Amino acid sequence: MIKKQDGRLKNSKRRTHFIAATIALVFAQASIFTGSGAIAAESSDPIKLTLNDWTGQHITTTIMGKVLEKNGYNVEYVKADYIAQFAGLRSGDLHVAMEIWETTAKQLMADVVATGKVDNMGQTGMQAIEEWWYPLYMRDVCPGLPDWKALKACAGKFSTAETAPKGRYVGGPVGWAGFDDERVEALDLNFEVIHPGTEGTMLAELESAYQRKAPVILWVYVPHWVTAKYEGEFVKFPKYTDECYNDPSWGINPDMAYDCGKPTGPIWKIAWAQMKDKWPGAYKIVQNYQLSNDEMANLVVAVDLDGKDLNLVVDEWIDKNAERWKSW
Repeated sequence: MIKKQDGRLKNSKRRTHFIAATIALVFAQASIFTGSGAIAAESSDPIKLTLNDWTGQHITTTIMGKVLEKNGYNVEYVKADYIAQFAGLRSGDLHVAMEIWETTAKQLMADVVATGKVDNMGQTGMQAIEEWWYPLYMRDVCPGLPDWKALKACAGKFSTAETAPKGRYVGGPVGWAGFDDERVEALDLNFEVIHPGTEGTMLAELESAYQRKAPVILWVYVPHWVTAKYEGEFVKFPKYTDECYNDPSWGINPDMAYDCGKPTGPIWKIAWAQMKDKWPGAYKIVQNYQLSNDEMANLVVAVDLDGKDLNLVVDEWIDKNAERWKSW
């Protein structure tokens, strides 16, 4: 009886060791790279990526989302206002914002990072310019451009029936910030600032005016396809400094801030600070993401000008750049 019990005990131990080894193998296989580059994610909860209201940001975010999915993460895209998203990132209701432009949100980003609840994830690799822009043919009717002072003398050349005698400046959607209304007042420009509902509406207005050689001046940004398709120039305002935005006594107007141009600089990535604990692998991927101005411009052209589906454009980029995103 004792020998039979010993045999059963030995068999039981063998089965236990086999089951343990099998479980260990399964976990080991789940945690290494497969042929597609996938790895096990730390949490199955969705990583919430913000979607703002311009094509380039959708492309950047979708590239990141697809790379995260290929690495085993659950991803959710959340439509979010550009400015309002900062509150969601701070609270943890949102997790990653892929395009924070120094040109429009430098101070907002600094403020939210200073709370310790949001991390600056580094530069995207893209460099931003955002400013008032006009087609080159407008220099014939407004001599002195691109110097901003020329706008004081010929605001009426940019007017429409609805704004006359004021000039008409087409700004970005309200959520883009940019302080154009404040700039007009601080520099005493006789312009009315119009805010279209979407980027598409703004660009459709440019296309219509350009074809008719009609007066137009509007917000244009780089990286984008506009400066490749149309001949034009950015207005040269007084050079931006932090004091211009923060100290009314600085600059041309001693009583008002924003009496200068917009800042230029990097496009950043930011994330909910606790992401590094909950999804450390994904956190590292977001940090390592890089894209150039030229790459972004070409991708936006494919979507906005060539009419290709954004997801298909991103899939093509993913296929062509496998070694690159795997290195992230």
